[in-house]
Amino acid sequence: MKRAITCVLAAIIMAATVPALSQTSAEKDECLLVAKGCAHEVDSIQQKVHKLDNEIKKGTRVYTPEELKALELKLKEVNELLDTMNKPRGGR
Repeated sequence: MKRAITCVLAAIIMAATVPALSQTSAEKDECLLVAKGCAHEVDSIQQKVHKLDNEIKKGTRVYTPEELKALELKLKEVNELLDTMNKPRGGR
């Protein structure tokens, strides 16, 4: 009897945690984070800045601190690229 109860409790616990784990990964933008699942996505620089900003705002409820640092670094790089492209060229 105890074994049956233990098995049922284990099944309930596993069923409760699996959706929570999959929900967290579904909220993450794997394309921005690790360039996974984005073979057909082409974003403008402005769109990428917007997406990165939105993902960073999700904070630690979705991303680990390391992932947030990676996203912030990517946002910084994209902003630097945008700044470089917007600088006026001298001479012409």
